[in-house]
Amino acid sequence: MAGLFAYGSLAPKTKNMVVAGGLAAFVFGVYFYTMRAVGGTDELQVAIDKFEELKKQEGK
Repeated sequence: MAGLFAYGSLAPKTKNMVVAGGLAAFVFGVYFYTMRAVGGTDELQVAIDKFEELKKQEGK
């Protein structure tokens, strides 16, 4: 609880920087988490590659 009281005694500009830093950290954390979660599975690209390969084989 002491940290909460220490925040109140900071200058307004410093409070804004602390909030901005926290928001930036949150946004970058969500971005990197999302990119890792989405990029972790490449099932769609594998399916597209297989489909294109089948199309090439049928065309010959």
